[in-house]
Amino acid sequence: MNYRSGTQAFVHGAHSASPLTTGVIPFGLIAGVTAAGMGMSATKAMGMTLLFYSGSAQIAVLQMLQNGALPVTIVLTALVINLRFLMYSASLAPHLHDLPRRKTWPLSYLLADQVFALFSLRTAAGGLGRFAFPYYMGAAITMWLAWNLAVLAGVFLGARIPESWSLGFAIPLSFLALLIPSIRNAATLSAAIAGGSLAILGVDLPYNLGMLTASLGGVIAGLVVEHLRKDLNTAQATDAEQEAS
Repeated sequence: MNYRSGTQAFVHGAHSASPLTTGVIPFGLIAGVTAAGMGMSATKAMGMTLLFYSGSAQIAVLQMLQNGALPVTIVLTALVINLRFLMYSASLAPHLHDLPRRKTWPLSYLLADQVFALFSLRTAAGGLGRFAFPYYMGAAITMWLAWNLAVLAGVFLGARIPESWSLGFAIPLSFLALLIPSIRNAATLSAAIAGGSLAILGVDLPYNLGMLTASLGGVIAGLVVEHLRKDLNTAQATDAEQEAS
């Protein structure tokens, strides 16, 4: 899609992210309900949500607070869970490195799994050029609003949300909707298989280390396959040149 203005790119980013809020809203409700169940006030719960803006880390920290974990353990756990954002940032940097600091700071704060996936798919499909920032912001603000409003709703609804709703089931479905279109070649397929397999094997690892292991394993698998593919193509090209000569 060729954008005529930054506003159009922003609106398209927001429109692209809107369907993914169906996975974020249940997650946010769970976080809000958990905070309310611990006796946290709405002010404290939303302050924590605004500070974290990381669903998996926030829920893990809430669980550790319930169990009386040491503060240093809680902080380290949150940092480990969020290490994947370093990989996301490194991937996004080539597309956004020319932006001034006043724009990169909000981009960093608003970075989320879904935003990264959407932005990566869009750039892989043809790039965004000078409209990268408004597209990113449209998607990111949509996800940020959905998350914060969902947590706020969970805080006020509290235990009135029945367990039969199975809210957690919507979360993996939203990521599957992002995963399938991103599998375009052998490298991305290998990354998906390796990451998914490691996530299953590491589901019982402490401090959500299974997620970090799966992320790193998927990236490494994809890079290895891509490197092998390039070597194979180079070898084939060399053989063709030799046969031609």
